[in-house]
Amino acid sequence: MSGEASTPGASPRAPRPGTQKSSGTVTKKGDRGAKEKQVLVLPPVGEEEPKNAEEYQCTGVLETDFAELCTRSGYTDFPKVVTRPRPHPAFVPSASMSEKPAQDDQRLSASCSLNSLESKYVFFRPTIQVELEPEDKGVKEIYIRGWRVEERILGIFSKCLPPLSQLQAINLRKVGLTDKTLSTFIALLPLCAPTLRKVSLEGNPLPEQSYHKLMAADSPIAHLSLRNNNIDDHGAQLLGQALSTLRSCNRTLVSLNLAFNHIGDAGAGYIADGLRLNRALLWLSLAHNRIQDQGALKLAEVLRPFELTHTEVVERRRLLLEKGTQERSRSPSSSRPGDSKTDREKNLLLQVNSAALTEKTDKTQTTKTPKGLSKKKEKSGGESVRKEEKSGSGQSPTQGTPKKEDPAKSGKGKVTIPEQKTSKGKGPKTGSKEKRSFLLESEQLVAEATETVNPLLEPVEHRNGKVFVPGNKVLLHLNLLRNRITEVGLEGFLATVQYQAQFSKSKSPSKGPVGLLRLSLAKNCFSPQCPAYTTIQELMLPRAPVTKAKPREEETT
Repeated sequence: MSGEASTPGASPRAPRPGTQKSSGTVTKKGDRGAKEKQVLVLPPVGEEEPKNAEEYQCTGVLETDFAELCTRSGYTDFPKVVTRPRPHPAFVPSASMSEKPAQDDQRLSASCSLNSLESKYVFFRPTIQVELEPEDKGVKEIYIRGWRVEERILGIFSKCLPPLSQLQAINLRKVGLTDKTLSTFIALLPLCAPTLRKVSLEGNPLPEQSYHKLMAADSPIAHLSLRNNNIDDHGAQLLGQALSTLRSCNRTLVSLNLAFNHIGDAGAGYIADGLRLNRALLWLSLAHNRIQDQGALKLAEVLRPFELTHTEVVERRRLLLEKGTQERSRSPSSSRPGDSKTDREKNLLLQVNSAALTEKTDKTQTTKTPKGLSKKKEKSGGESVRKEEKSGSGQSPTQGTPKKEDPAKSGKGKVTIPEQKTSKGKGPKTGSKEKRSFLLESEQLVAEATETVNPLLEPVEHRNGKVFVPGNKVLLHLNLLRNRITEVGLEGFLATVQYQAQFSKSKSPSKGPVGLLRLSLAKNCFSPQCPAYTTIQELMLPRAPVTKAKPREEETT
């Protein structure tokens, strides 16, 4: 009985670990598997985090939103959002500050202990530095430096950055970007406020060098810095193609910083090819690269009239044909599709007027005019369509009986046949041919105002069977500091600066771009006393904005 009593007493204890299992050995393995699964299940708890993260509504305060989203994502230690420290003002010695250095030395000597070392390393902890607007304390710029930005952090940024309505710049320096995280970052940019125009990705070398994706046609970036990214000639080729090709052109990027990279002559040639048809980039830095004379000559060539290649000539002809068909579709009497009868009347009137004009040019002008014309205006779709109809003989509109005349507009008839037309700021025009040419010119001006003119459609010059177009005069700043350019490359820039200086004299700056205003060529492989270099400096001195402002200040004083 004792054995029987012991067995029932032992039976409840033994099966307790594996009450739901059949055998003890299986239960132990099952328990181990369950424990291992539970350890692995801890990260999948993060599978519930997107639901919590999506449920959270961002408030627009980056410090609060980022901390809350990181906590919901399972982060226990995450970077803090701090205000970017401003540089100290310049030190001004004075009598009252004579005792301050001694006090600072005492504080430093007292703080040099093992207990204070930990506090000194706070500076090196990962942080998100922000620069705030002085008025409403909204986040204007974000600076992240020295810690790895993973894809999960970018996912958090995609939720907490869009509410920042005044965000203007994002600076990611040495954050360990990869080609994958760069694609995630690029997808984040359209979600941000439209005020975001500046992106800096310095010290983030990528194996595939896919930086050109930042310069897509729909990219909002206007200022891009890619310094110290080990960009070589292949990466420069991708960037040059992103600047412009025959069929596409970047119209938003204003400044591009490619300093401290590995770009050589071939890469400079690719960048120069991108500048051939790009008319948006104003500021370009290629300082601290490996560019020699060949690359310098290619860059200088595109800044003055250059010869079109065969493919560019073919593309220019195609664009001219498209432009001609568009102008023919927008006829001088451009109106909504109306009745065919009115169209026939317009064509007949144009033929009659042109025939009458040619007859008048052959004959000598007389004071008497056997014919008079009265204007008839028809408004359709907000546009005024001008018609000319023959009236009866007589010296004035009141005399004679015209065949067709609008009584409400009879007082607007003219005495002479070369009818005066009051147009916007153009003065009187004579003849129907001049009317048509004026209308075509006005339509061209409107088209040019609404859309950027393709550089291939600019006025060209034919030399010995070759087609030359005006060079890129939109680029204002070019920095080639500390490369490997010799006097051979200087000659190319000297020719460019001389041409642009002569061009700017014949054209006022208000009428359009006039070329480079600043050209940095110092610290290259030539003497500073080189004649070509001194001539370039003399020509560029009056063109620099700083030197231009000084005479104006003197005039005002």
